[in-house]
Amino acid sequence: MTTTPTPETSPAERLHTIGAVCERLRDEFPDISISKIRYLEDQGLLQPSRTRGGYRLFSETDVERLITILRLQRDEFLPLRVIKEELRAPTADRAKRRAAGLRGQEEEIDMAELCERAGISAEFARQLEDFSLLAPRIEAGDRLYRESEADIALACARIARHGIDARHLRAFRTAAGRQSALLEQIVAPALRSRNPERRSAALEDLENLAGVARELSQLLLTRDLKEVAER
Repeated sequence: MTTTPTPETSPAERLHTIGAVCERLRDEFPDISISKIRYLEDQGLLQPSRTRGGYRLFSETDVERLITILRLQRDEFLPLRVIKEELRAPTADRAKRRAAGLRGQEEEIDMAELCERAGISAEFARQLEDFSLLAPRIEAGDRLYRESEADIALACARIARHGIDARHLRAFRTAAGRQSALLEQIVAPALRSRNPERRSAALEDLENLAGVARELSQLLLTRDLKEVAER
């Protein structure tokens, strides 16, 4: 939690209220809300200044940081923990920074929190589960989701707003499953090894392959969509 602006802040620098920031970004990010900005702050991604009365004030640097976060969520579907790593080490190799996505342990959230983060209804979440787009773990009758599942749900919701329902979104799950199965064949023997060094090397290979596969998929999709736009 930050305090009031420090003396180092230029007096000429314009500061923005949280409501003004929302209005400013709404054209590019229609889903932006005050509660979402507050949530990003709670997660340690934003640190706006505070007035003595406790009101948040955002500098231009804060706004630019927020825009970066929102674009990484929208364009690259990165979970918040990975975005935090991106912001901490912006010049490092992106694939290596994401290694924790395969090796690290994710926190779990319940359905209510997943729906809040993704801005979806419980009914839509259940539809996504029906078509394997969400994969909860059931414990004592409760559904528990990895944090990254909220990002998947958010991406699905954005596409669904264009009139595509959950059963058609299954095409993305099917494509991802095929890619995953192909990459698994390459590294499976080493991943099953009891040698820690060999397994660690296999995980690194898998992460690198995942990065290349993701880039290839994006390039192929962009090429196809360019052809659609040029018709």
